[in-house]
Amino acid sequence: MTLVTKLMGTAAIFSGVLFGLAAFGRSAASAERKIAVPTSPAKYRSPTALVADAKGKNLYVAQSTANSIAVLDLQTMKLVRELALPLSPTGLALSADSSQLIVTAGNADGVVLIVDASTGVTRSTIPIGHTPMSPVLSPDGKTLYVCNRFNNSVSVIDLSDKSEVVRIAVLREPVAAALTPDGQTLLVANHLPVGPSNGDFIAAAVSIIDTGRRKVANSILLPNGSSSLRGICISPDGKYAYVTHVLGHYQLPTTQLERGWMNTNALSIIDITAGKALNTVLLDDVNLGAANPWAVACTPDGKYLCVTHAGSSEISVIDRVGLHQKFTALASGKKVTAVAATPADVVDDLSFLAGLRQRIALPGNGPRGLTIVGSQAIASEYFTDTLAAVDIAPASHPVVQSIPLGAVVPMSAARKGEMYFNDAALCFQKWQSCASCHPDARGDGLNWDLLNDGIGNPKNTKSMLLSIQTPPAMGLGIRETSEAAVRSGIRYIQFAIRPDEDAQAIVEYLKGLAPVPSPYLVKGQLSPAAKRGAGLFNQAGCVSCHPAPLYTNLRQYNLGTGTGIDAGKPMDTPTLVELWRTAPFLHDGRAATIKEVLTTFNSKNRHGNTTSLSPRDLDDLADFVLSQ
Repeated sequence: MTLVTKLMGTAAIFSGVLFGLAAFGRSAASAERKIAVPTSPAKYRSPTALVADAKGKNLYVAQSTANSIAVLDLQTMKLVRELALPLSPTGLALSADSSQLIVTAGNADGVVLIVDASTGVTRSTIPIGHTPMSPVLSPDGKTLYVCNRFNNSVSVIDLSDKSEVVRIAVLREPVAAALTPDGQTLLVANHLPVGPSNGDFIAAAVSIIDTGRRKVANSILLPNGSSSLRGICISPDGKYAYVTHVLGHYQLPTTQLERGWMNTNALSIIDITAGKALNTVLLDDVNLGAANPWAVACTPDGKYLCVTHAGSSEISVIDRVGLHQKFTALASGKKVTAVAATPADVVDDLSFLAGLRQRIALPGNGPRGLTIVGSQAIASEYFTDTLAAVDIAPASHPVVQSIPLGAVVPMSAARKGEMYFNDAALCFQKWQSCASCHPDARGDGLNWDLLNDGIGNPKNTKSMLLSIQTPPAMGLGIRETSEAAVRSGIRYIQFAIRPDEDAQAIVEYLKGLAPVPSPYLVKGQLSPAAKRGAGLFNQAGCVSCHPAPLYTNLRQYNLGTGTGIDAGKPMDTPTLVELWRTAPFLHDGRAATIKEVLTTFNSKNRHGNTTSLSPRDLDDLADFVLSQ
């Protein structure tokens, strides 16, 4: 019996509810050269990645909004110095002798910085891809692997001559990677699903790279509805990989939250030797969500797995040995819980980790990065500019140490709004945050059946960029403003009653969202193909509905794309700014690519006069649109 079947029997369908957050907004943000957004000095530290040296002397912490690395003495957990960087750090690795920090940094013009760990002097700068992150060193220290998030690729770097050797194409937004101990297999967590979202199955996947051949050997799909992958690690014996993600039950109308009706939070296990997924366990409890799992790490002895939960501000410590023993018992035909009688039952079992996992609340907010040092798990708490150190032993009553990274800086309304957007404490039973469906304030690639416009007509999740500046909100323009959608979302998607200042803070955060430069730009400029496409954009009449600088005229049109109860209804004209990041396309996500929007789903020229364009013209027009 599936989770859908189990839960439908207990659901109350609130057909009169006309509210929601998970699909309101606009389809992205603009290029920085076109749309001015408020800016503020990088006064917060926002710790993310962290790495400890092998000697147990120093801990290094990437401070993403302070453009620096904090260095702490591991014995005293005191800040001893900061290393200034020219760009925002996104990931850290450390050479085997602990003399060099390897830092990924920047966005469109991403780089790897080789930094002297003692002096902070940058010894080398290696240009790579768009928004590099998760640097991973080979066992011999000669090769570096880096995820280029928005190029959908992995760079292979020869550290002897400080050069990029090759880029390996993966799927969509690689955000984390881990290498087997023998250095032969690199596993890459792709953040979002690929493909149309209006079918029966959509999920993100893990790419398996053969490092010897420098090719993707396999891609392993996670369970249906898997999205927002964030972390990956490999067991010390190299047999298993563990991946954190959100598991969305998008097939259900959003009528409640109990028992993970909308979102559950998951850890998928991959059998590396077999080259397939072993199973997926839920990190939530029956009546308490464990929102937005982020980093995952295995203790060196292989006994425990630790997971940070960015939405519920806690760490899970899991008995890894006991977990696999339970899998083995299931495979032998033994029923191990009231729900799990076969391996297929595990993904629906909110009690599977009972007796195997300890949930430890943290004092700070937004734990993301994670490292294991001795008997402690150390997490970076993004929004409170702190670290938390926790005793791993599940049998103990852990004392959680809070470590400040500097003086407390009062939160602006926008910073507080960003925290609320990512904080499941605003939600009934902490099942989800706004970021569960809108990671990084964009979309999760799924369709959701919100009840603001009826039931049985799911819409693709929209990006929040420019949502405040481009009213109305929602696919059918049901909400007059995004401000109204935020407030109704808290009440009818988070199922919570909150002070209005919480909603207003979220609005302030959304107002200040800055666009990310398109990976289709060449050194910040339109490519020759995109320049040709600019003329075609006018020629085909696209500009009449999508004029610069917002690339929307804020009106609604019936283009014949509505189906079912939406047939004949006008749809809101989305902004094209940052469109490259918002696939799949059209209100129901039926188009996997912009090319499909211009061809397969535009046979009557109702979405621009494109039927007479040549294949090259269509490519050029697509390049222009995707460059915004």
